[in-house]
Amino acid sequence: MSAAARADGVPAQWHDAPEPGSGPEAVVPSPLLVFGWGNPSRGDDALGPLFVEAIEAMKLPGVECLTDFQLQVEHALDLRGRERVLFVDASAGAGAPFTVERIEPARDASFSTHAVSPQAILQVFRDVEAEPPPPCWLLAIRGEAWELGTAPSEAALQNLQEAIDWGQRWIASP
Repeated sequence: MSAAARADGVPAQWHDAPEPGSGPEAVVPSPLLVFGWGNPSRGDDALGPLFVEAIEAMKLPGVECLTDFQLQVEHALDLRGRERVLFVDASAGAGAPFTVERIEPARDASFSTHAVSPQAILQVFRDVEAEPPPPCWLLAIRGEAWELGTAPSEAALQNLQEAIDWGQRWIASP
């Protein structure tokens, strides 16, 4: 049994139900989600999480930041209640310093593997929620080196800084 008190001063017991409006359903998501993924231990693969860390450090109102090692179908639920979403990843194929594209829901071959595309996440959202996802963009930051145990390359860090500068402007625009 818990000795903690509820808001009304009555001792809370382990079996007490949550106060109305205090559960997960009461959480209103920020209008803008910045979601980066990658492995910080694999050189330039850290660019997505590093971008998100930089944006999060700015403490911008209305912006929620999220990172993970890779996209999972469960991330579709993170899109609920958003007005805009910016997905951020490192890319060997992006033009330097980065590319940005508006993305739409799509089923793809990645859906059944451990590597899920952002477009597949949007499709899962559409399928689960029975409504279109919020407007989403993919920011692909050019990377060059992916070796395990290495730091991001100097070229990738320069690309990252340019992407952060762009990201600030994008976030500020409606």
